[in-house]
Amino acid sequence: MSLKKNLLSLSKSEPAAEIHFFDESRFGTHSKIGHGWFNKGERPSMRIKLGFENFYIYSSVHAATGEDFSLIMPQVNTQCMNIFLDHLSRKANNRQIILVMDGAAWHKSKRLKVPRNIKIIFLPPYSPELNPVERLWNYLKSKIIKNKIYESLDDLYVAVCSFIRQLDTALVKSICSARYLVC
Repeated sequence: MSLKKNLLSLSKSEPAAEIHFFDESRFGTHSKIGHGWFNKGERPSMRIKLGFENFYIYSSVHAATGEDFSLIMPQVNTQCMNIFLDHLSRKANNRQIILVMDGAAWHKSKRLKVPRNIKIIFLPPYSPELNPVERLWNYLKSKIIKNKIYESLDDLYVAVCSFIRQLDTALVKSICSARYLVC
């Protein structure tokens, strides 16, 4: 069944349910170099940092309202996913949530514990463009990581946390607008 038909079916059977989109993304100390404008004939120099220290952000976004919920996790696996689902369920405070996500192995694990107030729908394979949270990652990384060097993972962690805390629902809604999915 297609994503649109799945969402239509669930929204009819559970009209009070909210549709949230979920994804996780890696944030690390490895430099991301972007484009820039420079004076003609001058060759700019850029410091870079090579490294493989990282953490992951798990985020759920209600694209229609801009409500978001994020946790920082050390890995992507079933155990971390269970922690995220438990916290999201408690934050939802008995509201019904339809969580749309990709088909990563830890999202489909038999050990995944899905709370009663959350139902999961999977995106079609290889379709990140259907997940509005991907646009949030692009926005965050363009503002926090591109052309910046963090000396330590803790410095990056502080920058990411500070930035996420400052996100408001209007901005998240404008970044993650899901007009194309309105049923």
